Amino acid sequence: MSVRSIRFDWFVKNLWRDKSSFVRVEGFLSELLKDDIKIVEVLESEANRDAPERKFNRVDIVVKNDKGEIFLIELQNSDEPDYFYRMLFGVSKAISERVKIGDRYGTLAKVYSVNIVYFDLGHGKDYVYHGTTQFAGIHRHDILQLTDKQREFLGKGAVSAIFPEYYILKVNRFDLQTRDPLDEWLYYLQTDEIKEEFRAKGLVEARQKLLVDRMPAAQRRAYEKFLDNQAYERNSVEWAAKKGFAKGEKQGVKKGLEKGLAQGRAEAIRETARNLKKLGLPAAQIIAATGLTKAEIDKI
Repeated sequence: MSVRSIRFDWFVKNLWRDKSSFVRVEGFLSELLKDDIKIVEVLESEANRDAPERKFNRVDIVVKNDKGEIFLIELQNSDEPDYFYRMLFGVSKAISERVKIGDRYGTLAKVYSVNIVYFDLGHGKDYVYHGTTQFAGIHRHDILQLTDKQREFLGKGAVSAIFPEYYILKVNRFDLQTRDPLDEWLYYLQTDEIKEEFRAKGLVEARQKLLVDRMPAAQRRAYEKFLDNQAYERNSVEWAAKKGFAKGEKQGVKKGLEKGLAQGRAEAIRETARNLKKLGLPAAQIIAATGLTKAEIDKI
């Protein structure tokens, strides 16, 4: 049995600022990172503001856990060819905005970029990807490691633990087969439903608190308006894409015909010149009759 739950993007935008709601996102991050994540603060950023141009398409939050690590969680509904660059920009901004002049580099916070996308980002068969930074030897093919002194000084076990990490969840690629707790979260992200047997961290609490039927009347009206706007925007994008394709196809056919006709005329002129040349006409007369140059006639 499953229940209709509030969409995750709506929850993130509107309901989860209260610390009592942290447990849902803590559960999601814990299942993703296979670690016990405890959120202590929601960090404001420009991207969190409810700007009209990103009201329905994009949702993102920036949080900090009890270890001082930063998590950028972004949900993106529509396709963006340069989305990888935006991931890079988001991480770079998160780091640069939280370092002061004179701070030791060792005080830089670890940053995790968690990207929930509903389009086919990149080319790959999986639906969850994890990216880290490693330095590999180009001659001996070994992985660069920290020295014992660096491990003790930095409190890190590997070089990759210093650099940002990226997670990409391609929701549209998920096949609805729940093999582990993270898949249960993917199921919810794709269907807005939480099955009664799901036991993933955060989902049990979400199942009780995020039911659409339990929303206050005013909040439910706002939620339904949000869904209508989502559908309208999606239909608008699809219609624009269809119109663009049709226009491009029409222009392509027209250009193809024009090119074909031009090639046909050129070949007809060359054939005429070839026949006149066989009849022994002087080059000057062939030039006058066809408009070709002497060099072009000589090649025929």
